Amino acid sequence: MDRVPATEFKAKCLELMDRVAERGESYVITKRGRPVAKLVPVDSQPKESLFGWLRGKAAITGDIVGPVVAANAWEFIKEWDGVTADDPRPVPRRPGGRKASQRPRSRR
Repeated sequence: MDRVPATEFKAKCLELMDRVAERGESYVITKRGRPVAKLVPVDSQPKESLFGWLRGKAAITGDIVGPVVAANAWEFIKEWDGVTADDPRPVPRRPGGRKASQRPRSRR
């Protein structure tokens, strides 16, 4: 570990930081001959893999392959589809005669 006086460190700070980052060198910064600080490289830790980061965070409850809706609820869904299919309300139209649910045509 090299010793660098504080005045020299002030003058060459960026250069010394580049050396530390590129070469992994370490420096002890002194003031009136007494050590006051260390300039050392940061410990680089490898990035964690994305695979498996949710391991152990979820739990299976119930049947994961069965239908989401219970069997007795299917009748209600069929009845609801029948009610909404015969809706007597008119479809709102936009200016230009197209239905509100239609997108405008692109012009080329």
